[in-house]
This record gives sequence, C-alpha cells and structure tokens, in this order.
Amino acid sequence: MARHASPVQSLLVDDRFDGDVYAHEPLSRHTTYRIGGPARFFVRANSVGALTGLVDVCAAEGTPWVVLGRGSNVLVADAGFAGVAIALGRDFRTLRFDDDRFIVGAGASLSAVVQEAFKRAIGGFEFAVGTPGTVGGALRMNAGTADEWIGQRVVSVTTYRPGRGLARRRGDEISWGYRASSFAADEVVLECELAAEAADPYRVRDKMEGNLARRKGCQPLSEPTCGSVFKNPEGASAGRLIEGAGCKGAEVGGAKVSELHGNFIVNRGGATAADVRALMEQVRAAVLASAGIELVPEVRMLGFDEDFPSARGADEAFGDECARGAAGGTSAGTGASVASTAASAPSIGERGTPSADAAAGETAGEAGALSTGEGRDEDGRRG
Repeated sequence: MARHASPVQSLLVDDRFDGDVYAHEPLSRHTTYRIGGPARFFVRANSVGALTGLVDVCAAEGTPWVVLGRGSNVLVADAGFAGVAIALGRDFRTLRFDDDRFIVGAGASLSAVVQEAFKRAIGGFEFAVGTPGTVGGALRMNAGTADEWIGQRVVSVTTYRPGRGLARRRGDEISWGYRASSFAADEVVLECELAAEAADPYRVRDKMEGNLARRKGCQPLSEPTCGSVFKNPEGASAGRLIEGAGCKGAEVGGAKVSELHGNFIVNRGGATAADVRALMEQVRAAVLASAGIELVPEVRMLGFDEDFPSARGADEAFGDECARGAAGGTSAGTGASVASTAASAPSIGERGTPSADAAAGETAGEAGALSTGEGRDEDGRRG
C-alpha cells in the first residue's frame, strides 16, 4: 500500500475486508437503464461488519458514498460517480419465514418475497408482483399502489447510520409517504420483518396474475427503463399529462418517451444520461406549458452537478416542447440526494471484475408468470 493511501483505500485493499472491490466500475452494468459512467469504487459488502466499517470510514473521510439496490430507479451521470457505490452482498440477501412474518435482508429481491408469498398462499404482497428492485429500495421508496404499499406490511426495520450505529424501529415508528419514507439520507436499511397473513391461494394467484398482465399491457417491459420517470401529481396521472402534452414518441439521442406509456423513457440502444435528462427537461417544460403542472422526478439522479430543476422546486420553463414527439421526435443539444458529497477517493488497484449479473440483465432474464416486469405501475399508484 502506498505511503499516502487514504483510510478508504487502506480498508478496501485489506485482505480481511469481507467484500469485493472494483475500481472504476461502469455503473451501466448495475442499473436497469444500462446507462452510467464509472464509480470510483464499486464495492459489494458481504457482511454487516464490512458495510458499517466502510460507511464509517467514508463518512469520517468525507468520501461520497451511496448504497445501490439493483439500480431500477436510478439515472447515473455519464461522468459517473466520484465516490463509493455499495451493493449489499451475501449476508443481506437472506429470506426466511418465521411464524407469521417474513424476515428479509435489504439486499434480497422483492420479487423473491412475492414468490415466497405465492408459494405459501400469503396475501398482501400482490401489489409488488414484477418489481425488480431490492427490499431495501422498496422500503426507502415505499413501493406500492393507490391502495397498498410496503410500509403497511412492515413490522420492524433494522438500519445503520454512520456515527449513530444500529437501530431497530417498529414499522409504525416510520413515516410512510408517497414515493417516500422517513429514513435519513445516510441511513442504510439492513433487514426488515414483514407481516404475513394466510389468504385464499386462488385469490392470491388471480390477483398477482391480473396485476402482472395489466403491467405487461401498458408498460415497455422488454426495453431498458428506470420505470416511472416522474411522480404522479396530486389527483393526476403523470403519464396522461405527458401524453396530453404530445410527448409520446419524443426522442433525444438514444432516449425515447415510450409509445406504450408516457411516463416511461426507454433506452433504445446507446442512450446517454445526458439524452435522458434532456428529454426529461423537454417533457417537464411541455407539461408545464400545456397543463400548468410541474412534474417532479421519481428517478434518482446520481453523479450530476445540479439537481433536475423540478427536484429543487424551480418554476421556470425551459427546453423545447414535445408536441412534435409523436410525429417523429424532437432534438436537443437523486428521494432526496442518494449520496453525501465530498472529494473523490484516490486510486487503488482492482480485484478482478464483477460478475455479469447486472440488475438490468437479472430483471430481463426473470422467468415465470409472477416474476417478470418493471413493477412501478404509475397510473392509479399511491407510491
């Protein structure tokens, strides 16, 4: 190790560190958009000790860090992320059923919980069918529908905050809102207990298959997306507002507003984060001009120098309107922040290369009637 190695460097090259470390890892391999430049370090932390030690060192040193699930609700800048992107590995992917509840690691996929509920004829999880993200991400975003959301199922959550340590709270001690929860920006979800209630297996199956069929019929599930791009305004549908503004089919570079659902921007191949962001700005300006409503992003931004305008409450309109979108396209030149901000970490060597199970690939490869699809159904959704 070089004499001037930082504490982060020293930790990551220590053979005792229980994790996998990759320098300059493209985050396009770890997002469902398949977009994003490199993280200074991509680290798969396999144990609580490895995770807590890493975030403590990052926080103390002022190194930016972020925990990524499967990257299903993230747009990473083309320049990447000058910090440490952390994935939850081995010890955080556990799932077991104990009496009347599921005990689930934050790194486990929500689709695995749905599958287990289906096998056991457990009701209350039908709303989550097809969701590609992790349980931790679902809790932070309070994934759900207009009538059901994951916060309703939470018995307890165990979290970690640098400088404050571990905490375990009851579900009713956490505020659950629209696309939001009361977890602090630097609070990492580690594990949760979810209430499980026996239900009619035929009803569970019918509801799950009905939800999945509806999503397949109105969402571009076969293309790389981040799911719903904008939140639903109060009493309105973002997708319908976007369609009403003439934005379906609008294009910037390799990014396109889906013809199937206006609130999905798809990567047609080779799209950059700049393409997606420019198209978002055009959509926002068009809806503001046509309906007087300012759309707020649901997708989290990582690595950008500035927030998306509506994310910071700006009310100025800018960019071209999308009225020509459906006729042939247009052209154009993070809940809260998903990471703390500080200087980037210095260089260290790599430890091999990551496996090919990028979030986008895993999602696209899921099989079976109850495990395929994007899962953030926008129309009629609460959260």
